[in-house]
Amino acid sequence: MDIIIANSSTILVLACAFGFLMAWGIGANDVANAMGTSVGSRALTVKRAILIAIFFEAAGAYLAGGSVTETIRSGILENSVLEQSPDLLVFGMMASLLAAGVWLAIASAFGWPVSTTHSIVGAIVGFATVGIGFEVVQWGKMSGIVASWIISPLFSGVVAFLLFRSVQKLILSQPNPFQRAQRIVPVYMFLTGFMVAMMTFTKGLKHLGLNLSTGGSLGASVLAGLMIAGIGALLLRRIEAPAPTGQRSRFAGVEKIFAILMIFTACAMAFAHGSNDVANAVGPLAAIYGVLASGEGIGANTAVPNWILLLGATGIVVGLATLGVKVMRTIGTRITELTPSRGFAAELGAASTVVIASGIGLPISTTHALVGAVLGVGMARGISALNLSVISTIFTSWIVTLPAGAGLSILFFYIITAAFGV
Repeated sequence: MDIIIANSSTILVLACAFGFLMAWGIGANDVANAMGTSVGSRALTVKRAILIAIFFEAAGAYLAGGSVTETIRSGILENSVLEQSPDLLVFGMMASLLAAGVWLAIASAFGWPVSTTHSIVGAIVGFATVGIGFEVVQWGKMSGIVASWIISPLFSGVVAFLLFRSVQKLILSQPNPFQRAQRIVPVYMFLTGFMVAMMTFTKGLKHLGLNLSTGGSLGASVLAGLMIAGIGALLLRRIEAPAPTGQRSRFAGVEKIFAILMIFTACAMAFAHGSNDVANAVGPLAAIYGVLASGEGIGANTAVPNWILLLGATGIVVGLATLGVKVMRTIGTRITELTPSRGFAAELGAASTVVIASGIGLPISTTHALVGAVLGVGMARGISALNLSVISTIFTSWIVTLPAGAGLSILFFYIITAAFGV
């Protein structure tokens, strides 16, 4: 502990730098694939996607990011063991942030949509088992986290499949799809607004110290959903019905309506992502800060300062703006052909999965949820609509991520501890 106290300023600066690198990687990879469906379906330009991400990622991180941050910060490693060696905790979390950040930079450069949750959890487990001991990892909680990585793509895929099937049955297969879309799409807008609002009122306002009852949260969420649906309905009225000159033009007006809807679902996806995946960057940084601030081992109730959430949100936005295009292309154009109606189903299915997981404090992979949702939409049109070679590459990168994060973390852990003379 004496080494940490003597070098606290240097350690905090390095930890913030590594945390920003990790957040940058989240933006370049995870946020990019989260917004890839909107860009790939041409519902949003890259610039508009970045602007949406700037606001809603930050809002999700600040309002609803506390629950998952707690899981990453103190739910993976055994606190009672770490209290005896807080210096190893600090250096290990620094190594984990650096390792995950480096791996995400490599993956983003190649356009691989890998899991940032896999990266940071694998890195934490890697340094802990080798640098401290096998018993420091809470393997019981790890099983729940690992199970979520399997459940999330399956759940989001099923939700997206059902959503797109509903679009096909209620709108696309009808003799008057444009008029049907104008009536049905506000219902989808209501669901989007209700889902995000319910998450914010039940989790986010608690984070701000404002507590609402379950009934109060439900009522406020219904009002928020109705407001979003009302705004959307007004926007839809501005779209003119296309001239009936053929099958393609018959659906052109419908896709314009879904392009407006995708603006709402992109906002929901950005909010959901910020609420869940900001924890991957600020969780380890919060652990380091907790030790430096208290002079003791990590505590489960250590408050996460707002500036740490702001650092994570800023890094996410910078990463998306600088290196997010390659991963956007992979998600938006290479797995399956996306239109606004298909992209809507994928985004809302993935956002629902992420928001629910964030609400119960489960750090699922946004990448897995979104890829699963895109696959679900593709399967609604038949397996021939999927690019199986690209899917195979994505799955391989998922498998490689865990050992890559763990291996780099172990390497950086020994380098950092040697540099500080531990």
